[in-house]
Formats: sequence, C-alpha cells, structure tokens
Amino acid sequence: VEFLYCDLASMKSIRQFVQQFKAKNCPLHVLVNNAGVMLVPERKTEDGFEEHFGLNYLGHFLLTNLLLDPLKQSGTHSHNARIITVSSATHYVGKLHLNDLQSRCSYSPHGAYAQSKLALVLFTYRLQHLLTANGSHVTANVVDPGVVNTELYKHVFWVVKVVKWMTAWLFFKTPEEGASTTIYAAVSPEMEGAGGCYLYNEERTKSADVAYDEELQRRLWTESCKMVGISDEASRLP
Repeated sequence: VEFLYCDLASMKSIRQFVQQFKAKNCPLHVLVNNAGVMLVPERKTEDGFEEHFGLNYLGHFLLTNLLLDPLKQSGTHSHNARIITVSSATHYVGKLHLNDLQSRCSYSPHGAYAQSKLALVLFTYRLQHLLTANGSHVTANVVDPGVVNTELYKHVFWVVKVVKWMTAWLFFKTPEEGASTTIYAAVSPEMEGAGGCYLYNEERTKSADVAYDEELQRRLWTESCKMVGISDEASRLP
C-alpha cells in the first residue's frame, strides 16, 4: 500500500496528485470515487464552489477526467479498467438546478447534498456513454452503499444523532458491509465489461428516472468542464 495525498475539495491538490501519480508510470485498473461530506453548513471550497457540489461531485469529476488516459491504457479487452463512483439513495429525491448548481439562491443542506449525489449518477451514465463511443476498455458504474455507520452523520441535528447512537447497531450497516457493493463493482468477474449500472446490495437496480435524461447528462457534463477548467472533448461526440 502506498499513500498519495489528494484533497478533493481543491482543484490544485487534485492536479498535483494526478501529476505525482502519472510520474510513477503505474497502471490504473480501478478508481473508486468515495470522498464526501453531508449536510454541512453553507460554505465554499477554496475554489469558491458550494462544498457539497465542489467536493462530492466536481472533485471526482476532475479527478476521473484527468486519470482517463492511464485508465484507458490499463484496460484490455478481457480485463476492463473500472471506475466506481459512490452515490446515495438520496439522489432519488435530488433535483439538479443547472441555473444554480452552487445553491446561491436558496441554500438547503439536504437539497445540496441530494443534488451532488444525483450529479454523480448523471456523470457516471454520461461517462459510460463516452467511453463506449471511444471504444475504451474502461467501465463506469455507480454504487449506493446503503445507510452506513460512519462519521458522515456528524452534521445532522442532535436528535438524529441520539437516535442513530441508539439504533445504529440494528438498522445501520457496518463500514465493512457498506463497502461490499463497491468491492463487488471493483473486482467481481460478473461485472466484467458491464458499465452504466446502478448497484445496490451487489445487484443492478434502477436509479431515479431523471438520471436517465441524456440531455441533462450532456448539459451537466459541459457545465462541469467549464467549472473545473478542462476542455469538453465530449462535445464532438454524440
């Protein structure tokens, strides 16, 4: 195991990390996008993005795009490289406000978190479409880990914290159980060559209807490229 520092809330840190990783000339067979914050008070990243959208979504969007070359080089016809992005069931109630992705008009911690998780599903589906169009040996899937007993809930209301403390052993998954579907997506032979899937409890299931809106996927991708400062090469593809 080797550790390289990367702050997903910092575009500069992400670019430095990718530069360090590429300098090692290592293959990249699996990328798991798993960083996240939940229900944080209204605040911005160092780049000026609303924190849920900037860290949960844009950080992973930039990181994945900058690592596509080593992923494509590492994948083969019989062993595709795999991108796994961790979303949440919260995406089912999320709404994507393309005219206010930074939640400047009206900030709601719940709304901002749900929007970031919906954006990750839209991103994954668009990414798989582009990978397929390019004939790349890389697959992209999105995972719902379920309700897991971690520190992610530190910003919830104190009453919820008390209820969580009393019932977590009964209703919440352990971190090991929560990671099982991500691991399944990363290494299972059953997922070889399969992309554009939404996985829950190691099974393919249906995501929110809005996540399949291809026009919304395209518009979010184009806007995301502008926000993180990369070229939208996808604009030349269907």
